Amino acid sequence: MNQERIFKVLLGPHITEKSAMSQGAATQVVFKIANNANKLEVKKAVEQLFEVKVDGVRLVNVKGKTRRTKTGMGQRSDWKKAYVRLAEGQDIDFSVAE
Repeated sequence: MNQERIFKVLLGPHITEKSAMSQGAATQVVFKIANNANKLEVKKAVEQLFEVKVDGVRLVNVKGKTRRTKTGMGQRSDWKKAYVRLAEGQDIDFSVAE
């Protein structure tokens, strides 16, 4: 895979309370990804960037919420996230070093 494409597939980690629970129990990590990315691209990008072994990838399309504004109704953008299951003994740490 093209090195430039690797950096465009993964947009960043998606850290929420739900993703933190899945990370501890099942060694899963959640990433916000590009809307046109597929499972194979996500797997290769995570393996190359973080030097870990990936067992599986699940993708979810998140629909943007409709919001009421002063001038009428608005729509947030749709986005995509990936649940990445790591192999046994593998870990990705997103904590900030001090």
